Amino acid sequence: MTEIAATIAKDLLSIEAVTLRPNEPFTWASGIHSPIYTDNRLTISYPQVRRDIANGIAAIIREQYPTTAVIAGVATAGIPHAAWVAELLDLPLIYVRSKPKDHGAGRQIEGVLKPGQKVVMLDDLISTGGSVLQAAKAVQAAGGDILAVGSVFSYQLAAATTNFAAAKLPLFSLSNYSTLIEVARQADYINDADLASLHAWRQNPATWGQQHR
Repeated sequence: MTEIAATIAKDLLSIEAVTLRPNEPFTWASGIHSPIYTDNRLTISYPQVRRDIANGIAAIIREQYPTTAVIAGVATAGIPHAAWVAELLDLPLIYVRSKPKDHGAGRQIEGVLKPGQKVVMLDDLISTGGSVLQAAKAVQAAGGDILAVGSVFSYQLAAATTNFAAAKLPLFSLSNYSTLIEVARQADYINDADLASLHAWRQNPATWGQQHR
């Protein structure tokens, strides 16, 4: 695990943005039974945590995507992080809704995006990637050239890997599931049996869910 990935994992655990319940699983809106629930919206209320996030993402963009011309936030949870990163990098900001507005000008993208501009899109969380990839299509349809999609945290599910590969879009996350559960074990948030169960969920959520109904 990298230093920044471990730092963000510790941050998320300390502010209770992440809850681990391997023995009393959550049920996501998709129907997936999961031992983890993440609410990264809480990060905006903690100045040091949000600074850690913004600085970490900005550093990745500077190093790996130096030709970025626009930062895009996915509505709604990706917008504040995108705004802070855009400020650090002194770059324009846009944000993208899940669908066009049903009134006014009917925009799906707010802000100025010029055809051919290179864009990094940011969201707070990647599970399967469905919502952010839908937003990415809107940016591409408007002429934006997406260099990568980034997030604060990723569950590292195989479905996301498949979906991003199909879309031919690189994905990076500041921290991730495997780092977080190792950090949680080191801090005694969970025991060894819990850790094994948590690893098993990421390898096969469907099978794990059937066993924990």
